[in-house]
Amino acid sequence: MIDLRPVGYIIGLLVAVLGLFMVPPLLVDLAEGRGHWPAFAESAVLTILFGTLMALACRSGIRDGLTIQHSFILTTGVWVVLPLFGVLPLMLGETDLNFTDAYFEAMSGVTTTGSTVIVGLDDLPAGILLWRGILQWVGGLGIVIVAMIFLPVMRVGGMQFFRSEGFDTLGKVLPRTIDISRGLFEVYIGLTVIAILTYLAFGMNALDATVHALTSMSTGGFSTSDLSFAKFAGPAEYAGVVFMIVASVPFVRLLQLMRGDPVPIWRDEQVRTYLLWIAYAVLGVSASVFLIGGQYDAATFREIVFNVVSLFSGTGYGSADVTLWGPLAFVVLFSVGAIGGCTGSTGCSIKIFRYKVLFSTLGNQIRRIGYPHRILPLRMSGRAVPDDVVTSISVMFTVYVLSLGLLSVGLALTGLPFLESVTGAWTAIFNIGPAFGSLIGPTGAMDGFPDAAKWLMTFGMLLGRLEIISVIVLVLPGFWRA
Repeated sequence: MIDLRPVGYIIGLLVAVLGLFMVPPLLVDLAEGRGHWPAFAESAVLTILFGTLMALACRSGIRDGLTIQHSFILTTGVWVVLPLFGVLPLMLGETDLNFTDAYFEAMSGVTTTGSTVIVGLDDLPAGILLWRGILQWVGGLGIVIVAMIFLPVMRVGGMQFFRSEGFDTLGKVLPRTIDISRGLFEVYIGLTVIAILTYLAFGMNALDATVHALTSMSTGGFSTSDLSFAKFAGPAEYAGVVFMIVASVPFVRLLQLMRGDPVPIWRDEQVRTYLLWIAYAVLGVSASVFLIGGQYDAATFREIVFNVVSLFSGTGYGSADVTLWGPLAFVVLFSVGAIGGCTGSTGCSIKIFRYKVLFSTLGNQIRRIGYPHRILPLRMSGRAVPDDVVTSISVMFTVYVLSLGLLSVGLALTGLPFLESVTGAWTAIFNIGPAFGSLIGPTGAMDGFPDAAKWLMTFGMLLGRLEIISVIVLVLPGFWRA
């Protein structure tokens, strides 16, 4: 029998930390004067109290530390439990959401998916808008980094949790886990502050700038308006492009860059490939717009670049109706959403690195047809890729495709039309945000979906955020016996 007290201790601490994050929205609502602040006060007290009591109740289990089994249980447990408390301000506040919608919204926030069931964002209290942004920000790197700080106390390396959650440090750039977590947190906070100042300079007010900085750096995509980023059309879109790209490259490379070493990020093959594929996608969408005879000017180019980067990075902002760009553009945008950013970033989906490995493996197999005994080592960024890594990536890719198909079928069985079913599964599994179809309102909200579809998508978001296998392993009997 696995002792779950060490897991409960860490989750309790994280829940208490989440409660502390409710204080800034409380203060914002108090300053706004709409009388909404008690919802955050009640939520914060309940969350901090529960988290503290849970940590104290499980504190006796920390003597034995954490095992690898614990790290996998902790990974999934964090992303299941935190949304349970993230719903409190949404249910107690003016959003008036039921539990299904509130948990969908909170899971979409914590997993940085960005799908929403809320219509009328422009009229919500400022605290709620800020809270949605905070949920995405702490779901980006925040939770992982905080967990890495706690884990060394439990006498287990935080790197195992970091990898089981879906990140990769690309080799230890600092000698200790605590140093890595502190460095990454400094980069994350620093870039968020820069994003806030930049958005302010481009004309956003303080609330809009803060929320969009939080959701840009987490590649989450929640906005303060039903129009999403179309409300800020213009130069601010180019600023958004920069921050979404920065957030979807390896944060370890950004840490090295900020410490005065620009060589690793320049030599990182997946970073170069990511930028190149973005350029190809922009060309493909531009060609589609040109072929359907649509207007193509500077504003159109800006919208194409912004929306391509938004979907490629998994952020999910929208600034134009991409369905008007033709079928070729739709295929390109659907494809880039299934690719995603780089490993070790806040971006989701399968990631550039894994596609590079898959394509290189396929190329080697084709070359071996004529020369069966030829030895073709696989290398990425100058490093050899072990066979077990190739195998695990192949398995992961297969599981992603199967999950996409199964979730699409499941959504169709709830009564959703074909387009809504496929794009709903796509946006959930790859943590992108938008879906398409007649049931999707002009604001992009999925409030018209059946409750069963919302729960299926909620589960899909969890699977996609934790890269499926780390969740599936928990249902295997052998995992609990080992």
